[in-house]
Amino acid sequence: MDSFSRRRGLARPDAEIKIRNDAPPEVRDATIGIAYQCGLKPSEIRAVLCQALFRAPDRNNWSEFPNIDGEVRGLIEDCEWFEVYDLIEKLADMCARRGQDYAEEMNRFFRGAGVGWQLIGNRIEMRGTEIFEVAVRQGQAVLRERGQTTAATELHEALNDLSRRPQPETTGAIQHAMAALECVARDATGSKDTLGQLVQRNAGFFPPPIDQIVEKAWGYTSNFGRHLTEGQPPQFEEAELMVGISGVLCRYLSRRAPRRSQ
Repeated sequence: MDSFSRRRGLARPDAEIKIRNDAPPEVRDATIGIAYQCGLKPSEIRAVLCQALFRAPDRNNWSEFPNIDGEVRGLIEDCEWFEVYDLIEKLADMCARRGQDYAEEMNRFFRGAGVGWQLIGNRIEMRGTEIFEVAVRQGQAVLRERGQTTAATELHEALNDLSRRPQPETTGAIQHAMAALECVARDATGSKDTLGQLVQRNAGFFPPPIDQIVEKAWGYTSNFGRHLTEGQPPQFEEAELMVGISGVLCRYLSRRAPRRSQ
């Protein structure tokens, strides 16, 4: 049965994102507890964990509670942080096959606990601020709706690079994000120039001072593409910013490009 708050669309505001490359105890506890709420048994979760950790189940544990549950709690403590999110994906898929929405409950927990991940299609992807999510996810949706599949794919790859575990591919995320923007800009102008050239040769294409922001963003991206320094990849926050900028501008420019047939 829906709760009072759900029936009325009430929810706590999203917590500030503070958990990204980590799976502290509260995340591990929620992973198991929500799976139980969705009807999974401790023995089913144990089977997944044992397979992931190359362990044999303890045959002396035969009762679901408290014995196998205790074993499950011990196994998840032994997981690396990224293995916990692997488990979450598997549990989401198991529950979905039974008609249970594990993903929705986990996403509610993630937002409330300040976890920078979310389940989309039962797959863990990075979660940004609300503004980032609107900018990038809606940017993707608009591009696909208008038939600009190449740009939409580039933006999707940028998100994939930010979502890589255990280490995000920040350089790739920036380059894919700018490739998406360049693709949409070429559609809007009918030119094959680079994004930097498009800004310089088409006065007013972006309203000032946005044109300066785009030109500097392109230079920043090109610099990383040509002059990578060993051991000094872009910071996650820098990559997230560039992907967010690309999402906003792709959505803006897509309205100026001719609609493509699907």
